[in-house]
Amino acid sequence: MESIGKASLKSKEQVINDLNEILNLVNDGKEGYQSAAEATENPELQALFLKLSGERIVYAAELKEHIATHGEDADNENGGLLGGLHRTWLTIKQALSSKEDKAILNAITTGEKAAIEKYNECIADYADHADHLTLLTEQRDGIKAALVEIEKQIIQQGA
Repeated sequence: MESIGKASLKSKEQVINDLNEILNLVNDGKEGYQSAAEATENPELQALFLKLSGERIVYAAELKEHIATHGEDADNENGGLLGGLHRTWLTIKQALSSKEDKAILNAITTGEKAAIEKYNECIADYADHADHLTLLTEQRDGIKAALVEIEKQIIQQGA
């Protein structure tokens, strides 16, 4: 177990904002995977994208529930405008227009890495995120597993 090197410095509002940022990114991922499933003609990739979109739906519900336990409302059903994080999923949308599986898979890799980075930021901030550390770690690990699946598909596609 990591030792806590500092006291909690963030307000409840700032901590909830972190969770809402992750929620927005999870919803961006859900939409990105749904769009990717529609854009590809490869049945194996369609199934994978739909499965991963479903995982993001579960992650969003878990995050909303956790935010609600802190007395806040998380009514976001769609992605958000999170600067660089959101732009990674916009890259996926551009790749979708090409309908090329290689471009879609490579763009998804970028999106998943950005999501993992945001989760890692919150997980590293143990003092402020201790009460939802398990949730964040489990979801981050799920996204890491999804990234491994996407990278396997890139290899199979010869990307």
